[in-house]
Amino acid sequence: MPERPTTGEHRDRDDAALVDELRRLDGGRYGQYRGLGGRWRFPGHVLEVARVQADPYAPPSRLVVTVPAEVAELPRDLWDTPVRARALAGYLVRQVGRRLPEHGFRLDVGGQEVLDRSSCRVEDGRVVLRLGMDLPGRGRVIDGRAAERMLCRELPAAVSAGARWAALDQEEARAFVDSVEDTDALRRALPELGLVAFVADGAVLPRRSGVDDRPLPGGGVPFESPESLRVAVDLPHRGRVTGMGVPEGVTLVVGGGFHGKSTLLRALEKGVYDHVPGDGRELVVSRPDTVKIRAEDGRRVTRVDVSPFVAHLPTGADTTDFSTDNASGSTSQAASIMEALEAGAGVLLVDEDTAATNLMIRDARMQALVAKDKEPLTPFVDLVRPLHRRHGVSTVLVVGGSGDYLDVADRVVMMDAYRPVEVTARARELAATPTGRHVEGSGFDSPRRRVPDPGSVEAESGGRVRIRNRGADALVLGESEVDLRAVEQIVDPSQVTGIGLAVLRCLRAGHLDGAATVAEVLDRLDEDLGADGVSVLLGERSLDDFVVPRRHEVAAALNRLRTLRVRELV
Repeated sequence: MPERPTTGEHRDRDDAALVDELRRLDGGRYGQYRGLGGRWRFPGHVLEVARVQADPYAPPSRLVVTVPAEVAELPRDLWDTPVRARALAGYLVRQVGRRLPEHGFRLDVGGQEVLDRSSCRVEDGRVVLRLGMDLPGRGRVIDGRAAERMLCRELPAAVSAGARWAALDQEEARAFVDSVEDTDALRRALPELGLVAFVADGAVLPRRSGVDDRPLPGGGVPFESPESLRVAVDLPHRGRVTGMGVPEGVTLVVGGGFHGKSTLLRALEKGVYDHVPGDGRELVVSRPDTVKIRAEDGRRVTRVDVSPFVAHLPTGADTTDFSTDNASGSTSQAASIMEALEAGAGVLLVDEDTAATNLMIRDARMQALVAKDKEPLTPFVDLVRPLHRRHGVSTVLVVGGSGDYLDVADRVVMMDAYRPVEVTARARELAATPTGRHVEGSGFDSPRRRVPDPGSVEAESGGRVRIRNRGADALVLGESEVDLRAVEQIVDPSQVTGIGLAVLRCLRAGHLDGAATVAEVLDRLDEDLGADGVSVLLGERSLDDFVVPRRHEVAAALNRLRTLRVRELV
């Protein structure tokens, strides 16, 4: 939650003074910890106690540790671009984090992705760490000796070993930074290559479980691209790499159950992020404007033009201006597609396992049984090609049970025991045999643009900014709670906090002004965040950990905000 930092009466006290202070406080009332607020100079770093918790059960105190450039001695070539600085920070925070005691400190090191985090920044060669700490107590009595050990011995030791070049495994550090830069370069190369995604030969896609994103022990079957889709790309550090290029257009991923279809799609949805070396997906990349789509029963929809998918409703409601507090699977998926396009998505990922069947397909028998004038839905199978032809939006679909998609696919990849095989020629042979199904729609007009009402987006509760995450599943924004469980490209709770801060930024900077469309608001936000979004969002006086979010997750949160009002459609 954004909050003003604690200010102490003194500034620039030294580490010896901190030792004396903690010994003096030992056994005192817990509230006396508040006197620690301010800066304390250590031989190799400066410790700022930015917020002191009110009692042992309150949110943790917040610390800022700054290691000067002359102490860190980080080679300039490791932080001389935004990508390399982010990668180096990702490496350093993990080094410090693994050296801290398991209990007491809360350093946001992240998971398998290398994201732009507030917890560690490399700024002109200096290292800035932001972390939480549970100040120790015996009930409501200060445990000054334990605090002395934590602040004056354990934290300095971890910082010295994890944030100074002389103490690091320098070869490993360089390899980490170079790996992230290669991933970024590969992703940037996709448009010029006419690709929406790339999966490197040898990549390891299976994960340990649905709640453990680390690679499967033993690795599973390494990815091997089909010869017909193999592409070679030259990278800054690895040199030439090969893998499966997924071209623009409509790509189907088919195959039997448990053969790796959804595993591949999940790797592509996470391919918008860089990954740590050893993850197995370092060279699995997707275009930055890739958005995963799914059905989401019960979500709120606010004045979305769903008319490409829903032509008419028995109630007579206008589907070019559709709202509901309790969307069905089909209307929620239709709204999510249109909202993604509004936010600038250029690639859609869809898995039939999590999609609304009646929005995906109506086969010949169902067409014969239920006449079109009785069916308001136009299935995605009839719109996926116009979507690409008219708007340049590509789609990758996992399909295991609907052969009618063979008619509209540019290419078909079959997963066979986790190995991809291109079967486009065979698919076209089968598609040449009529099924009796007729096309129910051939157009896809540009959706109407929405102008959100800033008065309906509130980040305050009781006169104070209130932004919290409930894991990766929900955002508390003001007095509202936004359900984000179906936004599958959120991989980290700190992203959720970052989404809240981005919304707050849109309000305070005037991006949400009541005249700008959703797309214009997001464009302004992107321009505002620029190459250093952490500094911009820190300007909102947040002391909590956050990750700079993509525009697409910010849009997803706004669209799921139940208080959202839309002033007009243009």
